[in-house]
Amino acid sequence: MPINLRRSLMKKISGLIGVTALTSMTPALAWEYVLIDDQKPAQNWSIDSQQLGIQTETPFSIQLRTLHGGRQEGVSLLEIDNGTMKITLIPTRGMNVLQAEADGVRLGWDSPVEEVVNPAFIELNSRAGLGWLEGFNELVTRCGYEWVGHPGVDQGELLTLHGRASNIPASQVILSIDPKPPYTIRVKAELREQAFKKVDFAVTTEISTEPGSRRFTLNDTLTNQGDYPKEYQVLYHNNFGPPLLEQGARFVAPIRQVSPFNTRAVPELEHWDQYQGPTPGYDETVYNLIPYGDSEGNTLAILHNQAGTQGVQLDYNLNQLPVFSLWKNTDSLKQGYVTGLEPGTSFSYNRRWQRDFKGLNLVPQIGPGEQRHFQLSFSLLKDAAAVSQAVQKVESLQAGRDTELRPQPLIQPQMP
Repeated sequence: MPINLRRSLMKKISGLIGVTALTSMTPALAWEYVLIDDQKPAQNWSIDSQQLGIQTETPFSIQLRTLHGGRQEGVSLLEIDNGTMKITLIPTRGMNVLQAEADGVRLGWDSPVEEVVNPAFIELNSRAGLGWLEGFNELVTRCGYEWVGHPGVDQGELLTLHGRASNIPASQVILSIDPKPPYTIRVKAELREQAFKKVDFAVTTEISTEPGSRRFTLNDTLTNQGDYPKEYQVLYHNNFGPPLLEQGARFVAPIRQVSPFNTRAVPELEHWDQYQGPTPGYDETVYNLIPYGDSEGNTLAILHNQAGTQGVQLDYNLNQLPVFSLWKNTDSLKQGYVTGLEPGTSFSYNRRWQRDFKGLNLVPQIGPGEQRHFQLSFSLLKDAAAVSQAVQKVESLQAGRDTELRPQPLIQPQMP
């Protein structure tokens, strides 16, 4: 059902019946609640499995709350506790995932940006197009959709760092809970990237998880609502710090080719998949990766700690997100000790340098009325057995094939 139609329907339903009555509706229908829309401000709200009359070994709850003070004034946080994993979403910031936590392990990182900054207080054009960094502190940061990459001028227009998606508040947010086991929890939302004569994109997002699970999944659909074909780019900036990131931590994925993003990354190419501990003055290195997948394009990437006893697994599809950027920002803890596992349609160069790259369609187009779908799943690997099982999946996809290490960057624009 289209999100606008569903919103209208649920407004009518909510005006007639409450939570108690909803529990007696036909089991074929999910419980649905309009949490945010463009007709009213977000209000603090909560629901849990007990209120819904659900008897489960892992009780769950969902809470919507509003932050106050400083630059986070007015930001909405939506917190899903599925009984095992707690997932915090930010409807005000592009439906980004602030963090997730299970078994005492936090998926996320410690940015010098401590507040969840309201986009109203961010000027993307500031700092020569790096204003995006003033709100950057999430586990999952959506980049796009008109462009991604480093700031710079393309066709006479300043493109700021990684696009606008993360600074677009959701227009509608709907919570859906299945009435039958496994009682899947879904949060659906819509983002609108629109500018007169420039772009008319709608992005429908869905984030889902199941009670008791250590996994959550993103399903995003980009629609070109305009009358003309448009370029688009998408990159998922997925960021992890301690305890998974540490001296000796490893990145594991089935990789066909690795190349340094720029000359800064060339000296460490032989150790591209290994991490240092916090290193003052290190700054960052980035590598362009071209992964292998199975016959349907399915693939995965893993980050695990030095001992291989904890990790995170990212599942995605190469037909949707064909290239991968590995960002290693192993600077000091206060500066931001973090790594980014970033599948995308494109690398992180400015769009102007990617458009004509031979062999890879790094600046794809979407026609009028067309859609593009992107799905990613995040799983906490809680112990050595889970890490080992995931690594075996990687080895199976690699299938003994070599990983080519290209000694020079794919693209060499004038940049740091």
